[in-house]
Amino acid sequence: MTALEDLTRDYRAAFLRYVAQRSEAALTLGYQLGRESVVRGAGLLELVQVHHQVLAEVLTDTPPEDSADLASAASEFLLEVVSTFDMAHRRLQE
Repeated sequence: MTALEDLTRDYRAAFLRYVAQRSEAALTLGYQLGRESVVRGAGLLELVQVHHQVLAEVLTDTPPEDSADLASAASEFLLEVVSTFDMAHRRLQE
């Protein structure tokens, strides 16, 4: 299994947990996933690509009336995942 496949698997699991629970603990998994991605050398573009791939998969099984709620959850989760990249970027600007 490649590093990108591992990231996709881990992202899918964390995202599905967040969508199901919308809890702080599940959101924390997203943050941890972002931190681990930085440590492993994954880029921001890779994370966004994985996010959209997983979201597209989940959308195929989501009733149309639930798609707005899913989009909101997906946005919240992605922001948490990429927050580590944002913090690093801000430190570089200083």
